[in-house]
Amino acid sequence: MDEIFKKIGTTQTLSQKIERNIERAIREKKLVVGAKLPSERELCEMFAVSRTALREALRRLSARGLIEIKKGSGMFVKRIEMKDAIKSLNLYYDLKFDNNLISQIIEVRMAFEPEIARMAALNRTDEDLKLMEQNLIDFAKCDPDNTQLESDIDNKFHLLVARATENPIVIVTMEPVHNLLPRMRSFIYANIEGEKEITLGFHKEIVNAIREGDSDRAYEKMQAHLSRNLEVFNKFLKQSLP
Repeated sequence: MDEIFKKIGTTQTLSQKIERNIERAIREKKLVVGAKLPSERELCEMFAVSRTALREALRRLSARGLIEIKKGSGMFVKRIEMKDAIKSLNLYYDLKFDNNLISQIIEVRMAFEPEIARMAALNRTDEDLKLMEQNLIDFAKCDPDNTQLESDIDNKFHLLVARATENPIVIVTMEPVHNLLPRMRSFIYANIEGEKEITLGFHKEIVNAIREGDSDRAYEKMQAHLSRNLEVFNKFLKQSLP
Protein backbone atom coordinates (compact mmCIF):
# COMPACT_ATOMS: atom_id res chain seq x y z
CA MET A 1 0.00 0.00 0.00
CA ASP A 2 2.96 2.33 0.59
CA GLU A 3 3.59 2.33 -3.16
CA ILE A 4 0.00 3.46 -3.84
CA PHE A 5 -0.47 6.12 -1.20
CA LYS A 6 2.22 8.78 -0.92
CA LYS A 7 2.62 11.44 1.72
CA ILE A 8 0.88 14.65 0.78
CA GLY A 9 2.26 16.65 3.67
CA THR A 10 5.75 17.91 4.32
CA THR A 11 8.29 17.23 7.02
CA GLN A 12 9.50 20.84 6.91
CA THR A 13 8.77 23.03 9.90
CA LEU A 14 7.11 26.40 9.42
CA SER A 15 10.41 28.22 9.86
CA GLN A 16 12.05 25.96 7.24
CA LYS A 17 9.28 26.80 4.76
CA ILE A 18 9.88 30.51 5.33
CA GLU A 19 13.63 29.99 4.93
CA ARG A 20 13.16 28.11 1.64
CA ASN A 21 10.81 30.80 0.29
CA ILE A 22 13.27 33.61 0.99
CA GLU A 23 16.18 31.53 -0.31
CA ARG A 24 14.28 30.81 -3.54
CA ALA A 25 13.62 34.52 -4.04
CA ILE A 26 17.38 35.17 -3.66
CA ARG A 27 18.34 32.30 -6.00
CA GLU A 28 15.88 33.53 -8.63
CA LYS A 29 17.25 37.07 -8.18
CA LYS A 30 13.87 38.44 -7.22
CA LEU A 31 15.89 39.72 -4.27
CA VAL A 32 19.28 40.90 -5.55
CA VAL A 33 22.49 41.46 -3.61
CA GLY A 34 22.10 44.51 -1.39
CA ALA A 35 18.30 44.48 -1.56
CA LYS A 36 16.53 45.28 1.68
CA LEU A 37 14.00 42.73 2.87
CA PRO A 38 10.63 43.80 4.25
CA SER A 39 10.50 44.37 7.99
CA GLU A 40 9.77 41.52 10.40
CA ARG A 41 6.22 42.78 10.84
CA GLU A 42 5.68 42.92 7.09
CA LEU A 43 7.15 39.45 6.55
CA CYS A 44 4.96 38.01 9.31
CA GLU A 45 1.91 39.43 7.57
CA MET A 46 3.04 38.20 4.12
CA PHE A 47 3.71 34.66 5.34
CA ALA A 48 0.89 34.73 7.92
CA VAL A 49 3.24 33.37 10.57
CA SER A 50 4.37 34.23 14.08
CA ARG A 51 7.51 36.25 14.82
CA THR A 52 9.03 33.17 16.49
CA ALA A 53 8.90 31.11 13.27
CA LEU A 54 10.09 34.04 11.17
CA ARG A 55 13.03 34.87 13.42
CA GLU A 56 14.22 31.24 13.40
CA ALA A 57 14.18 31.31 9.59
CA LEU A 58 16.04 34.63 9.49
CA ARG A 59 18.61 33.34 11.98
CA ARG A 60 19.39 30.36 9.73
CA LEU A 61 19.56 32.51 6.61
CA SER A 62 21.97 34.81 8.39
CA ALA A 63 24.11 31.89 9.63
CA ARG A 64 24.32 30.58 6.06
CA GLY A 65 25.50 33.96 4.81
CA LEU A 66 22.48 34.65 2.61
CA ILE A 67 21.28 37.72 4.50
CA GLU A 68 22.83 40.28 6.81
CA ILE A 69 20.88 41.69 9.72
CA LYS A 70 21.91 45.24 10.62
CA LYS A 71 20.55 46.46 13.91
CA GLY A 72 18.55 49.64 13.39
CA SER A 73 18.79 49.39 9.59
CA GLY A 74 17.05 46.18 8.58
CA MET A 75 17.82 42.96 6.73
CA PHE A 76 19.73 42.85 3.44
CA VAL A 77 20.66 40.22 0.88
CA LYS A 78 24.34 39.51 1.37
CA ARG A 79 26.91 39.00 -1.38
CA ILE A 80 28.32 35.47 -1.20
CA GLU A 81 32.08 35.70 -1.59
CA MET A 82 34.41 33.04 -2.97
CA LYS A 83 36.06 32.80 0.45
CA ASP A 84 32.71 31.72 1.97
CA ALA A 85 32.45 28.73 -0.37
CA ILE A 86 36.09 27.82 0.26
CA LYS A 87 35.63 28.10 4.03
CA SER A 88 32.72 25.62 3.98
CA LEU A 89 34.69 23.11 1.92
CA ASN A 90 37.73 23.54 4.17
CA LEU A 91 35.62 22.52 7.16
CA TYR A 92 34.16 19.51 5.33
CA TYR A 93 37.58 18.22 4.24
CA ASP A 94 39.12 18.79 7.67
CA LEU A 95 36.39 16.72 9.30
CA LYS A 96 36.83 13.94 6.72
CA PHE A 97 40.64 13.91 6.78
CA ASP A 98 42.07 10.39 6.81
CA ASN A 99 44.07 8.02 4.63
CA ASN A 100 41.15 7.45 2.26
CA LEU A 101 40.59 11.18 1.74
CA ILE A 102 44.26 11.74 0.90
CA SER A 103 44.12 8.95 -1.70
CA GLN A 104 40.99 10.50 -3.20
CA ILE A 105 42.58 13.95 -3.25
CA ILE A 106 45.62 12.63 -5.11
CA GLU A 107 43.28 11.06 -7.68
CA VAL A 108 41.47 14.39 -8.13
CA ARG A 109 44.73 16.26 -8.47
CA MET A 110 46.01 13.80 -11.08
CA ALA A 111 42.79 14.31 -13.04
CA PHE A 112 42.59 18.11 -12.86
CA GLU A 113 45.90 19.80 -12.11
CA PRO A 114 47.71 19.04 -15.37
CA GLU A 115 44.80 20.67 -17.21
CA ILE A 116 44.91 23.57 -14.73
CA ALA A 117 48.60 24.07 -15.56
CA ARG A 118 47.66 24.10 -19.24
CA MET A 119 45.02 26.79 -18.58
CA ALA A 120 47.52 28.81 -16.54
CA ALA A 121 49.98 28.80 -19.46
CA LEU A 122 47.27 30.21 -21.71
CA ASN A 123 45.63 32.70 -19.33
CA ARG A 124 48.23 33.87 -16.81
CA THR A 125 48.90 37.56 -16.34
CA ASP A 126 52.30 39.18 -15.77
CA GLU A 127 51.35 39.56 -12.11
CA ASP A 128 50.55 35.84 -11.85
CA LEU A 129 53.97 35.01 -13.31
CA LYS A 130 55.69 37.43 -10.95
CA LEU A 131 54.07 35.78 -7.93
CA MET A 132 55.03 32.28 -9.09
CA GLU A 133 58.64 33.31 -9.70
CA GLN A 134 58.84 34.89 -6.24
CA ASN A 135 57.42 31.66 -4.80
CA LEU A 136 60.31 29.72 -6.37
CA ILE A 137 62.79 32.09 -4.71
CA ASP A 138 61.05 31.80 -1.33
CA PHE A 139 60.99 28.01 -1.56
CA ALA A 140 64.67 27.76 -2.47
CA LYS A 141 65.73 30.11 0.37
CA CYS A 142 63.50 28.57 3.05
CA ASP A 143 65.31 27.11 6.05
CA PRO A 144 65.22 23.30 5.60
CA ASP A 145 64.64 22.91 9.34
CA ASN A 146 61.37 24.83 9.00
CA THR A 147 59.40 22.08 7.29
CA GLN A 148 56.06 23.73 8.07
CA LEU A 149 57.02 26.90 6.21
CA GLU A 150 58.42 24.83 3.34
CA SER A 151 55.14 22.97 3.02
CA ASP A 152 53.16 26.23 3.16
CA ILE A 153 55.26 27.74 0.35
CA ASP A 154 54.88 24.53 -1.68
CA ASN A 155 51.14 24.70 -1.14
CA LYS A 156 51.05 28.34 -2.21
CA PHE A 157 52.72 27.44 -5.50
CA HIS A 158 49.82 25.22 -6.50
CA LEU A 159 47.31 27.84 -5.38
CA LEU A 160 49.08 30.41 -7.56
CA VAL A 161 48.92 28.10 -10.57
CA ALA A 162 45.18 27.62 -10.01
CA ARG A 163 44.65 31.37 -9.68
CA ALA A 164 46.64 31.95 -12.87
CA THR A 165 43.87 30.20 -14.82
CA GLU A 166 41.81 33.35 -14.09
CA ASN A 167 38.87 30.97 -13.64
CA PRO A 168 37.00 31.37 -10.32
CA ILE A 169 35.47 27.88 -10.56
CA VAL A 170 38.95 26.35 -10.66
CA ILE A 171 39.98 28.40 -7.62
CA VAL A 172 36.90 27.46 -5.55
CA THR A 173 37.32 23.80 -6.48
CA MET A 174 41.05 23.41 -5.88
CA GLU A 175 41.87 25.79 -3.04
CA PRO A 176 40.19 23.68 -0.31
CA VAL A 177 41.96 20.60 -1.71
CA HIS A 178 45.36 22.29 -1.50
CA ASN A 179 44.68 23.63 1.98
CA LEU A 180 44.74 20.05 3.27
CA LEU A 181 48.16 19.28 1.89
CA PRO A 182 50.65 21.13 4.14
CA ARG A 183 50.27 18.54 6.91
CA MET A 184 51.25 15.82 4.43
CA ARG A 185 54.06 17.82 2.85
CA SER A 186 55.66 18.74 6.18
CA PHE A 187 56.01 15.02 6.92
CA ILE A 188 57.61 14.47 3.51
CA TYR A 189 60.17 17.28 3.86
CA ALA A 190 61.05 16.23 7.39
CA ASN A 191 61.57 12.56 6.57
CA ILE A 192 62.52 12.11 2.90
CA GLU A 193 66.00 13.28 1.98
CA GLY A 194 66.21 15.45 -1.14
CA GLU A 195 62.47 15.67 -1.75
CA LYS A 196 62.40 19.45 -1.50
CA GLU A 197 65.00 19.76 -4.29
CA ILE A 198 63.02 17.37 -6.50
CA THR A 199 59.84 19.35 -5.89
CA LEU A 200 61.58 22.66 -6.60
CA GLY A 201 62.87 21.26 -9.88
CA PHE A 202 59.35 20.34 -10.98
CA HIS A 203 58.05 23.77 -9.93
CA LYS A 204 60.72 25.53 -11.99
CA GLU A 205 59.88 23.47 -15.07
CA ILE A 206 56.17 24.22 -14.66
CA VAL A 207 56.80 27.95 -14.28
CA ASN A 208 59.10 27.97 -17.33
CA ALA A 209 56.36 26.36 -19.42
CA ILE A 210 53.75 28.79 -18.10
CA ARG A 211 56.06 31.75 -18.75
CA GLU A 212 56.55 30.65 -22.36
CA GLY A 213 52.86 29.95 -22.89
CA ASP A 214 53.64 26.31 -23.68
CA SER A 215 50.40 24.73 -22.51
CA ASP A 216 51.28 21.17 -23.55
CA ARG A 217 54.60 21.25 -21.68
CA ALA A 218 52.93 22.80 -18.62
CA TYR A 219 50.46 19.89 -18.68
CA GLU A 220 53.22 17.29 -19.00
CA LYS A 221 55.41 18.77 -16.25
CA MET A 222 52.51 19.00 -13.80
CA GLN A 223 51.52 15.44 -14.63
CA ALA A 224 55.08 14.25 -13.95
CA HIS A 225 55.15 16.22 -10.68
CA LEU A 226 51.92 14.64 -9.45
CA SER A 227 53.04 11.17 -10.51
CA ARG A 228 56.05 11.67 -8.24
CA ASN A 229 53.71 12.76 -5.42
CA LEU A 230 51.68 9.58 -5.86
CA GLU A 231 54.83 7.48 -5.78
CA VAL A 232 55.97 9.12 -2.55
CA PHE A 233 52.54 8.72 -0.96
CA ASN A 234 52.37 5.02 -1.79
CA LYS A 235 55.92 4.37 -0.64
CA PHE A 236 56.22 6.48 2.52
CA LEU A 237 52.90 7.91 3.69
CA LYS A 238 50.14 5.40 3.13
CA GLN A 239 50.74 3.55 6.36
CA SER A 240 51.59 6.66 8.40
CA LEU A 241 48.35 8.60 8.07
CA PRO A 242 45.30 7.87 10.24
